[in-house]
Amino acid sequence: MIARGARGSAGRELLRVAVPKGALFDGSVATLAAAGYEIAALEDLGRQLSVVCGGIEYVVAKPWDVPVFVAHGAADCGIAGADSIIEAALDLVEMVDLRFGACRFVVAEPEDADGTVDEQYRHLGVIRVATKYPRVTEAHFAQRGVQVEIVKLYGNIELAPMTGLAERIVDITATGTTLRENRLRIVEEVLASTARFVANPAALRTRPQVAEMAARLAGAVR
Repeated sequence: MIARGARGSAGRELLRVAVPKGALFDGSVATLAAAGYEIAALEDLGRQLSVVCGGIEYVVAKPWDVPVFVAHGAADCGIAGADSIIEAALDLVEMVDLRFGACRFVVAEPEDADGTVDEQYRHLGVIRVATKYPRVTEAHFAQRGVQVEIVKLYGNIELAPMTGLAERIVDITATGTTLRENRLRIVEEVLASTARFVANPAALRTRPQVAEMAARLAGAVR
């Protein structure tokens, strides 16, 4: 039998906060600073993936991994996009909408489709949709009562209609520029996404610093 360490924050002195790399990183650091947290080590991160700053340990992870770290207790709390939170479908407590990193889930199809996708659906009773977000996509079309075959991709979703892999895509966009550049048009809005502060349920119950951070971040975004 392989012995595994206890999950969660038991025995850990410092509050551990997961911060996302990439597009949400600067907004996360700025919001923490606005809430009065010391962020010098985060601003000068270099190649480090974990830094201690102001009595808090920050771990810097890929955006999709933040919900996983928090849900499994490897971090007490963290900042993640609503898109990754919804798609992860893990046991998290969403505490604050941080109101940055705004984007939206949309359904898009080729600009020259001219109703052919809807006609195909009426004829075949199903359409093929490519996406990085199968849970979000399945829930959206199920709510509308539309039968879809979902193709999960990890790279450039825009390629799917161009190559005939799928008739439509579900992707996130901030401005729609990439869709337009690839001759795709938005046909439906799915949902909006912004950065959120999330907590591990056990850490929220046992570590007062989690609720304190939520309150301070909420005050900062107000």
